[in-house]
Amino acid sequence: MRARGAQVTDIVLLVVAADEGVMKQTLESVQCARYAQVPIVLAINQCDKTEADPEKLKKELPVYDVACEDYGGDIKAVHVSALMGDNLMALAEETITLAEVLELKADPTGPVERTVIESHKGRGPVTTATIQRGTLRKGSIMVAGKSWMKVCLMFDENGKTINEACPSMPVGIIGWRDLFSAGDEILEVESEPRAREVVA
Repeated sequence: MRARGAQVTDIVLLVVAADEGVMKQTLESVQCARYAQVPIVLAINQCDKTEADPEKLKKELPVYDVACEDYGGDIKAVHVSALMGDNLMALAEETITLAEVLELKADPTGPVERTVIESHKGRGPVTTATIQRGTLRKGSIMVAGKSWMKVCLMFDENGKTINEACPSMPVGIIGWRDLFSAGDEILEVESEPRAREVVA
């Protein structure tokens, strides 16, 4: 799941507890981000606890290929407390600033491209995906792996039916002929005959 998440995101928000330090899941997340070549913003959480030691944590991290700016690296680190709500705006601002520096922009026009987050049988084959480019609309013809579809129904993360989905938007999609694997790329094609040709 971590690897899949790193493949479909533009920035990894790495959350590490200031009182626990580097854990196995921290290392897995760093490896996934590095493999996917996705930049990291570090959120050092639980800074409200008396045993929290964010500086000790930042000193440990370069060994694991995570060097914060104040230790000679290029990773922004923000001390937060999710429980108390402390410094969450600063974390959001650092993430937005990095997105602006990287000039992260998706093209809402042109053919749809997205990556499958999960796929399961529910109301027929259902796929959850994040739009990476283009605008997905009801009736669009899509291909993935050896399957194709005409979008019958789409819904947002709250289960509300929607008629279109824009870049960076997670969306549930119903209409696939068959299930396929998480991580597969989904592409829009111009017609049903073209879809049949692509998956043949």
